[in-house]
Amino acid sequence: MISRRLIRIKVFKVLFSRISSGSNSFLAGEKELLLSCDKTLELYYFILSLPLALKAVAEQKIENGLKKHKPTPEELSPNMKFVENRLILLLEEDDELRGFCSKKGLNWLDHISYVRRLYKTISESSYFETYMTSGVSSLQEDIRVVCSILEEELEYCEELDSILEDSNLYWIDDLAFVINVITKKLYSVRKNEVLFHPSVFLKDEDKDYALRLLNVSMIRYNEYAELMSKYVINWETDRLAAIDILLIVMGIAEAVSFPNIPIKVTINEYVELSKFYSTPNSKIFVNGMLDKILIALKEEGKIEKSGRGLVGSVE
Repeated sequence: MISRRLIRIKVFKVLFSRISSGSNSFLAGEKELLLSCDKTLELYYFILSLPLALKAVAEQKIENGLKKHKPTPEELSPNMKFVENRLILLLEEDDELRGFCSKKGLNWLDHISYVRRLYKTISESSYFETYMTSGVSSLQEDIRVVCSILEEELEYCEELDSILEDSNLYWIDDLAFVINVITKKLYSVRKNEVLFHPSVFLKDEDKDYALRLLNVSMIRYNEYAELMSKYVINWETDRLAAIDILLIVMGIAEAVSFPNIPIKVTINEYVELSKFYSTPNSKIFVNGMLDKILIALKEEGKIEKSGRGLVGSVE
């Protein structure tokens, strides 16, 4: 499930925490990293269960309308399209989804006020109105509206961000990634199909990659940070942004430790991280430093790349 970029982010955060606290416990670092990865899977199930909570709110709204002393014609004959959404019915029958949420205590009833406000916002949206009034009724249309809710309403919602941050600090950077994983999976659902859920890691080698990247970065941190002093003119390394140093150390650790990852990919990935986690000028600095250091290490024979398209590659 977790992409290499998200793995890098998680390693970065654990490494930053370790370096900042002065802790050099590899076991504690590994435990924190794996916990962070596990929490991404929990967020996947939590967000995937949200349509069920929205359906419950919709059903309650319909029931309240019917109980009124003088219900309106719309309340007497409610539009049942959303509460009969085929995808949501499929999710309701998903034993794995229900069991995981129950085991981990993932329950939107703890945030029912937010769910009600979210449903109100959704009900007033143009895409939901089109869905509810469309004469078409199909599984694919039901899937599209659920995916629209996830894509349109969640990613930039401050209230949801606050809920996720209060619930688990490891979820802060994972929401957009998790929404993308869920919507890709839902768009591929077919009639009467059992929904298969992902594991924490896409492949076993991704777990190995995460742990090795963290351990090498921790073990060689001082050594790799010192390499920078050869290339920084009129500037002491202790005056550089701590995050920039950390990203460059990780970039060196990745380039040295993983012969199947092109140097160009490594540089690009850590430049991208610098855009989000460091200063406005960091992307130029990180790019320049990694380019100089990695090319020098390659020329010294300390970086070797193997695999098709990598042998002899300098970039």
